[in-house]
Amino acid sequence: MLQKVKVKPNSRQQKITEQEDGSLIVNLKSSPVDGKANAELIELLAKKFNVHKSAVRIKSGLTSRQKIIEIDSNE
Repeated sequence: MLQKVKVKPNSRQQKITEQEDGSLIVNLKSSPVDGKANAELIELLAKKFNVHKSAVRIKSGLTSRQKIIEIDSNE
């Protein structure tokens, strides 16, 4: 499953908000330095979709706020 995600780093609290079009806005506490925000994003999405962290991959937008995430629900 592919998921559009907009990331907002350096937020006060972690939060996932689903938009009407099915995309997600994810507020992260981490700053986008040394991949910390991406690691936090993967951890949060794994919890939300009830999969292992290894089942969540960033397909595009590794250094962007707009990302395409692939979630392998078979794992």
